[in-house]
Amino acid sequence: MPNEVPASPASVASRCSLPPWALASCEFQDNPWPIEIVGVRDNEKRLFDALDTLEDAGARGQHFHEYLSRRFLLDQFDAAVPDSPGRHNYIRFLRDWGADSNRRGGAVLKAWVESRFGLRPTYHAGILRDNPEAQERYARDRMHGETVTMGITMQLDLLYTFCQYELARRLPDERWKTLWRGTYNPEEYAPASGGQGVIELNNLSSFTSERETAWEFGSTVWEVKVPLPKIVFFPGLLPRSLLQGEQEHLVLGGQYRFRKLAW
Repeated sequence: MPNEVPASPASVASRCSLPPWALASCEFQDNPWPIEIVGVRDNEKRLFDALDTLEDAGARGQHFHEYLSRRFLLDQFDAAVPDSPGRHNYIRFLRDWGADSNRRGGAVLKAWVESRFGLRPTYHAGILRDNPEAQERYARDRMHGETVTMGITMQLDLLYTFCQYELARRLPDERWKTLWRGTYNPEEYAPASGGQGVIELNNLSSFTSERETAWEFGSTVWEVKVPLPKIVFFPGLLPRSLLQGEQEHLVLGGQYRFRKLAW
């Protein structure tokens, strides 16, 4: 178990099987082990028993989405509110994140990470630690997003659990995945000297599995070995018809060792 407690993720209540200080540490990155949101797998045993019978990954993704649609009446909500389709749908929040992670959808996802894993957000349209305007915007976006949403936290619980289920089936002998992240503001994360070092990421961050794509998002690119248990979403998890875009992975934050790439 890790010996040092990072300063930023203070002791926060969570539903994760691992305390937030351990999950956020470089020691966890160096030596990851499976984690879970407590109770989700047991409470939805019927879903995962059905997934066990399906050999095709695409069929499993389709079954998962159809299960959530029935479980949370997603189609009925869309029909009842024709002017706001997808209001209660986890797909909407994934799309909102891809469009702009600093708006309501992003605030709801960051708040979900905090409530489930105990990792506090560090950025929302500004560094939260020392920016009252950013703090106010995050609180407002979070409140407004959660007010008009029903059942999204349970949907996201299942999404993460399904993601971990799929990673275990598709990559049974792997513990990490190498991903890349581009940024125009590396000084917000890491020492100016760059090179080998440690960065502390927002409690939910985007990475790509295509190194060249990372350069489209910044003049600095970091290469990171991401523990599989910290991946919340990856391309190909769900049917292609639901989500399009870059090879974007959603990754839980904390401290990470990184390698800075040269242009």
